[in-house]
Amino acid sequence: MTKYWFRQKKFGYGATPNSWQGWLVIIASALATIALIIAADFQRDNATRFLLIAIGLPVIVIPTVLIARAKTEGGWRWRWSSHD
Repeated sequence: MTKYWFRQKKFGYGATPNSWQGWLVIIASALATIALIIAADFQRDNATRFLLIAIGLPVIVIPTVLIARAKTEGGWRWRWSSHD
């Protein structure tokens, strides 16, 4: 039996954390994003700063979304209410 880390949102598209593993994924992603912003802030050259964020942000966000989508019970789709 697969343990789901996220549950479907009642309204809209996507998922929300449902277990400690889901929260760990979200918190780790947020901390990695903050670390990326701090690292970019130390760059003197704007082009280097831009490249760091342009490459680093997808490296953080894409795996987070893929994990959340794979570990969501019922998958992702647009929902108008909890009865959809």
